[in-house]
Amino acid sequence: METRVDFVQSLQSDMSVNILACLNDPVDVVRAGSVSSLWHHFVITNGLSKQLCLKRFPQLSGIARITEPDWITTEANGVGSHNSSWDILKRDHNVYASLLHAITTLNTCQSECIVYAVSASSTDRFPAESVANTLTTRRYLGGHSYWSSKGHADPDAPETLIYKLKADLCVISEISVQPFEAFYQPGQPIYSAKSVRFRLGHPKNSLDENDVVQMPQQQPADDKFIWTYTSEVYPMEQKNCLQQFKLPEPVLCIGGYLQIELLGRVQRQHSDNLFYTCVSHVKVMGGPLCPAFDIDILEPSGKFALKYNPLVFRWMLQSFSEDSNISPMPSEDEAVEHVGVMGFLLQAYHGGIEPMVWDEPMEWDDDDEEMDELGVL
Repeated sequence: METRVDFVQSLQSDMSVNILACLNDPVDVVRAGSVSSLWHHFVITNGLSKQLCLKRFPQLSGIARITEPDWITTEANGVGSHNSSWDILKRDHNVYASLLHAITTLNTCQSECIVYAVSASSTDRFPAESVANTLTTRRYLGGHSYWSSKGHADPDAPETLIYKLKADLCVISEISVQPFEAFYQPGQPIYSAKSVRFRLGHPKNSLDENDVVQMPQQQPADDKFIWTYTSEVYPMEQKNCLQQFKLPEPVLCIGGYLQIELLGRVQRQHSDNLFYTCVSHVKVMGGPLCPAFDIDILEPSGKFALKYNPLVFRWMLQSFSEDSNISPMPSEDEAVEHVGVMGFLLQAYHGGIEPMVWDEPMEWDDDDEEMDELGVL
């Protein structure tokens, strides 16, 4: 008879952590935590869901603490929890697992993420050629809506455009930029950049959103922000079309601001023999994690507090399910298929599934002998 051994029980702890740290799917981490009470304790104690989060989204290393609504803290204290070390580990496991689940779900439910334009490093004719024009494709009085830089003798002179995203915590997967073609000029030149690079971040500690809104759109504001993510450089084509730049992996924007860096200039303007960069449209695809997840930047360290609301998170899952035309009364198998094994395992199942409304997170009895028996694989 074949002998099977539970490596978590048999190997040294650090070796088991190295094995389980190879899991790349959040669903697999939750599955591992549901094998037995032994595995459940091991996954939570060693923070495997947090490790996976940090591996996929290094920006999360800036989390200084996790906070939940006051009613959760009050409720926990009422049942004698008193925020023990184990309770904090369990909370962190659930929060990081839920965050990964939300990010994975958003990848299939993407939408436009820009709210408004903040500023451009230069503007040729303001407000007629303002950066705000890049958020619309409409024409005005027979003309075109676009942003134009000031002219420059140096073809390598860069320009930057800054935008506010839908939320302070967003997942971004794709950014598109369309150069402007001047139909009214001889030869219909296209004022493209040579290449483009993207940055994501947040305002410096001394600024709030009201300060950002009041910034002059025609003046540079790059020094007012801290950029926590910088993409690779993507070449641009000198074509009048929406050029899509898909990020290698979805990126977590912490702070809610995007900078588009337009590197180099291709086209001279005939009238003054200077180089210009012009953009007619910008589009950002992804999804906001707020209000289920939000952040507070902590001064002066620049780290942040991650705020998590489990009730809003469950509502968020429900709204995604409704958008996907999921049956209102799914079977257990259908619930696992549509919501994901991760979402199903994280929630209790009480004798039937209500219409996509999830109850309290699944709890394991630390002394459950039946769960211990499942530890032998």
